[in-house]
Amino acid sequence: MCAVKAPPSYGYPFVTAHRFLPSAPLTGRIRVPGDKSISHRSLMFGALAIGRSRISGLLEGEDVLATAAALRAMGATINRDGDDWVVDGVGVGGLLQPEQALDMGNSGTSTRLLMGLVASHGITAAFTGDASLSKRPMGRVIDPLSTMGASFTASPGGTLPLMMEGMEPAVPITYELPVASAQVKSAVLLAGLNTPGTTTVIEPVPTRDHTERMLRGFGAELTVEEVDGKRVVRIHGPADLHPCDITVPGDPSSAAFFAVAASVVPGSDLVIENVGLNPTRSGIFTVLEQMGANIEKLDERDVGGEPVADLRVRHAALKGIDVDPAIAPSMIDEFPILFVAAAMASGTTVTSGLDELRVKESDRLSAMAAALSASGVNVEERDDGLMIEGSGGLPLRGTANAKVETHLDHRIAMSMAIAGLVSSDGVEIDDVEPIATSFPNFTALLDAASS
Repeated sequence: MCAVKAPPSYGYPFVTAHRFLPSAPLTGRIRVPGDKSISHRSLMFGALAIGRSRISGLLEGEDVLATAAALRAMGATINRDGDDWVVDGVGVGGLLQPEQALDMGNSGTSTRLLMGLVASHGITAAFTGDASLSKRPMGRVIDPLSTMGASFTASPGGTLPLMMEGMEPAVPITYELPVASAQVKSAVLLAGLNTPGTTTVIEPVPTRDHTERMLRGFGAELTVEEVDGKRVVRIHGPADLHPCDITVPGDPSSAAFFAVAASVVPGSDLVIENVGLNPTRSGIFTVLEQMGANIEKLDERDVGGEPVADLRVRHAALKGIDVDPAIAPSMIDEFPILFVAAAMASGTTVTSGLDELRVKESDRLSAMAAALSASGVNVEERDDGLMIEGSGGLPLRGTANAKVETHLDHRIAMSMAIAGLVSSDGVEIDDVEPIATSFPNFTALLDAASS
């Protein structure tokens, strides 16, 4: 069995704008939805296997559902069966020409990884997305995939919408990542699945390794070694993938919002169950502990090659620190919520080396600097990070007569929602609908934990 169990997700009806008010202590036990990165990959690898894969705990957010829809359009059969999802794959090399453009919604992960899959198949596919995704750069994926033989017609600036034509057989390459990016690494490795020979990716800085762990579980011939201080990943193609039963752990990125909330809301004592703690993803919890957070790991275990534990988080007095930029790849998506923790700490927190945050769903450095400033926090925005002067545990002012602009970014919305819990006036978010892309039951869980 390949395995990597999280609870089923729950739908939650969002209104567009919402004010998050000061909160009672967060207590009890909660489960966050399944890991988004693992959910995407479990669908993709199941679609490329020959036979039936069963997935429990799949995140049923809009991003993952966009991946499922795109794979269906290319021939895979994907259906919900009770609380599980069943994927009948077409085999590596068996993707079919989609009849319509693949609408990826807000999901950069879906787009970049699926571009990798298409790159070594003899098919043509058009990719479209929402307004936020259409601003995100695809050139970092287009460059290596073009070297492998795929061709692209992108919008100005290398963005969506774009048309790509795969090459079969594609050409194996050795590619050193110019910036740390698990998405680019994964796109090249996925292209290598249907490419004769050995495709190599060199990482100067290690990034999340779900692709490598799961590809091995599905039977791919893949090796990882360190050469001259760099991480070298090789995959041999064409590969024959066998079906797997996957159990998806809780998403550490989703758990981070509740870990910070329990840390900063006085009187909180919250257990977050079944959290994936892959070391390439768990940097946020390391940094919170460095700031003085009280996080206890309960029932540590291994689920299908992925470390998992329940996290007990109690309110603690946080202190400002200089965050080591080397830890950034293991928590790149969690910096917005870390900035909220910094706003409640004693002293100053300094972050650097975060250029990547400027090309996420929004410019997260600029967006969070503006949002926190509007809520009464003293923030200095720098080229590659933020310097935040914390309140020493005192409530933030909040936004009395204004709305925080989230720029259609789910992580900005959720981070500022947590800021609202420790504010005097509450924090009003201009649009909470994007939260559904990754965490459909976010508000429902907040209500449950604080009731």
